[in-house]
Amino acid sequence: MSAKDRINGEFEVPAELSDRRLDQAVAELMPDHSRSRIQGWIKAGDLTVNGEARKPRDKVMLGDIITVNAEPEVQVTWEAESIELDIVYEDEHVLVINKPAGLVVHPAAGHAAGTLVNALLHHAPEVDKLPRAGIVHRLDKDTSGLMVVARSLIAHTSLVDQLQTRTMGREYDAVMVGTITGGGVVDAPIGRHPTQRKKMAVVRDGKPAVTHYRLVERFPAHTHVRCKLESGRTHQIRVHMAHIRHALVGDPVYGGRMQLPKGCTPELKEVLRQFHRQALHARQLTLVHPATDEEMTWEAPLPADMLELLEALRAHARAQESL
Repeated sequence: MSAKDRINGEFEVPAELSDRRLDQAVAELMPDHSRSRIQGWIKAGDLTVNGEARKPRDKVMLGDIITVNAEPEVQVTWEAESIELDIVYEDEHVLVINKPAGLVVHPAAGHAAGTLVNALLHHAPEVDKLPRAGIVHRLDKDTSGLMVVARSLIAHTSLVDQLQTRTMGREYDAVMVGTITGGGVVDAPIGRHPTQRKKMAVVRDGKPAVTHYRLVERFPAHTHVRCKLESGRTHQIRVHMAHIRHALVGDPVYGGRMQLPKGCTPELKEVLRQFHRQALHARQLTLVHPATDEEMTWEAPLPADMLELLEALRAHARAQESL
């Protein structure tokens, strides 16, 4: 491999990243590369600070010079597959998808095929020329709702910028365990769980994360809320709601054991037992079109499983009121 084929870069640490972990700071400076990949560069000595090798957890300071000279990640060839997509909007620059629960976004170990990316390569082959096949933000496998995909380099650049500057509006419907009296804000940094590496958690040295939530409908032991994101951290709403002791219904990772409300009807008990995914749906997406500068908004109605859950909760509430 020639020198020109390697990843080369030099960055001066800005004030806002001073006193952050080295791997976290580089992840902010080089958002197209994963944290694990960056940690690999640091450990291999391919990423230095002021010309010296460091550890991923070492802190960087204002004015430090970070230098990268590393081999690029091996590009995996993803196959196009004829998978039906629920397309809400499309033009030559953007594609807005209503993703069903259960659909994985990116091919990965254990999910090499049958993903949203495989479907996109079949429907819009041009995304193969874009970073991550045009995917600029993700939804968890079992979260349903709206996603925007870039179909052109202009769109990719614009959408990434809108996400980073927090000008892209994303609103979610969620059903949480427990009741609240009103809305609120969770402002708590999120990072990898200190002992369970497949989980995220609120941690002191995590990335800044802010979730706004408001009350939609309250039931005897559950609450339907709408959440708006200022940031887009992995599992953000799920982690934040669990952090305030209101984990989402059905969440297999952050929800703990299923809780049945007092006087639970047989119908509600059955619905709760059969609800095997987090009750989370990306209902609304607002962005500025990359080519026209027009502000555009799309909405996706609640899927059948969440409608059934809400109706069962309403029926239980009516039964409780009649006692």
